[in-house]
Amino acid sequence: MTITIVFTYLILVLSIGVLGHKFFRGTGEDYFIASRSIGSFVLLMSLFSTHMTAFSILGASGQAYHQGVSVFGLMASSSALVVPVIFFFVGTRLWSIGKQYGYLTQVQYFRERWNSDSLGLLIFIILVLLIIPYLLIGVMGGGDTLAKITNDQIPKWLGSLLICAVVVIYVCYGGMRSTAWANTFQALVFMILGGVTFILITRKMGGVPSITEKINIDLLIPAHRLNPIQFISYTCIPLSTAMFPHMFMHWLTAKHIDTFRFPIIFYPVCIAIVWVPSVILGVFGSVAIPGLQGAEANSVLIQMIKRYSPDFLVGLLAAGIFAAIMSSLDSQSLSIGNMFTHDIVIHYRFFDQISEKQRVLIGRLFVFIVLSLTYILSLVSTSSIFKLGVWSFTGFASLFPVVIAAVFWKRSNKFGAFSSALSVIVLWTYFFFRGWQVPNYTVANTGIMPVVFILAVSTIAMIGGSLMTRPPDPDLINKFFPPDTRDPYSIKT
Repeated sequence: MTITIVFTYLILVLSIGVLGHKFFRGTGEDYFIASRSIGSFVLLMSLFSTHMTAFSILGASGQAYHQGVSVFGLMASSSALVVPVIFFFVGTRLWSIGKQYGYLTQVQYFRERWNSDSLGLLIFIILVLLIIPYLLIGVMGGGDTLAKITNDQIPKWLGSLLICAVVVIYVCYGGMRSTAWANTFQALVFMILGGVTFILITRKMGGVPSITEKINIDLLIPAHRLNPIQFISYTCIPLSTAMFPHMFMHWLTAKHIDTFRFPIIFYPVCIAIVWVPSVILGVFGSVAIPGLQGAEANSVLIQMIKRYSPDFLVGLLAAGIFAAIMSSLDSQSLSIGNMFTHDIVIHYRFFDQISEKQRVLIGRLFVFIVLSLTYILSLVSTSSIFKLGVWSFTGFASLFPVVIAAVFWKRSNKFGAFSSALSVIVLWTYFFFRGWQVPNYTVANTGIMPVVFILAVSTIAMIGGSLMTRPPDPDLINKFFPPDTRDPYSIKT
């Protein structure tokens, strides 16, 4: 039953990919950003599903198992507050300037914003290195989770292969339009299944009043476990959204500026729909399956579903996990293909002339290569790669001053951007090796996560590096901050 449901789901996703291809216009812009034609609802769903992974859901249950409902305050509420603000202040402006100058990648923008080819190359390298662990996490975690759900009827290697194969087909075939449509479908799948799972398991356990009587009271009192320093640290993590290549790419797909209203207003609602059931079920798991230690708790949701749910729901959960994983993996792989195509092959003129058809072909080739290499790496990598994913968030968030300075600060220059980026590289590397083997590592045991310290230094480096060197060229400032408009990013839409 489980395997049948999984394959049925995969066929549905592939069908959506085929449908998206029917509207393909044959251009590079259409393949990579759907000709900037995505509407409000699809933009909301694609941004949300791209940002949300299966392991934020399963990980939330695992954390709630140990820490209680305070996990929602630490993780979900910070994203619900910070991410829409980034959409409003950063996403809309990058969309406007991207449309005005025809940008398809972050590197294109940063390179021209500070008139520095070497800075663009440095940022390209950093972004690619930081996003690779996320690709591995999705592929490895999907195979591992499906193996557990199906009692190894689908082995890890096959589950990972299925994920990569399906994503390769619909991303290569339909590009961004198929990706956005598939993400919309998959977001609805794991949002609905989260609610269904919560209702069925709660009923099987005897209802909410009966369960809460058995729960340790400490798990139900958020303030008791909510450390202010820890809360501030977690608030810094969602800043990574501003530097994710796949989020930047999705912003560029918006049809017009008003398209951002839905994501800005309803993103917190989507967060609540997914996270509330996940966190509460994690707390309920402390009653249903007591005694789980450390990372064992990350499987509590899977164990509860297998214990309290019929076979068909187990199959639906497997489909939901596929949905959450593929809705991130597709956008991430397409964004890397986009960057290699435009920031390396085209920018450095590997070919004298490239037609639109060849540009699309190169993009498809890179998507195939990226996912193929990711699958091969998933077969030889150890589980420690999951810890690297946490550090990737730290790296992206620490680059936040770079994008903020680019968008808002006229006086910023390439020297400040270089200083900021290099400070992130040095400090990230230092804290990574200091904290790699230390669970819940904080700076000097203060409770402050490394991201806070690196972000602060990165900000100082951006400001200091810019102010201590010569100002940018006036023509460059006028290009990105037109003097004859009140809002430098207002263009006719």
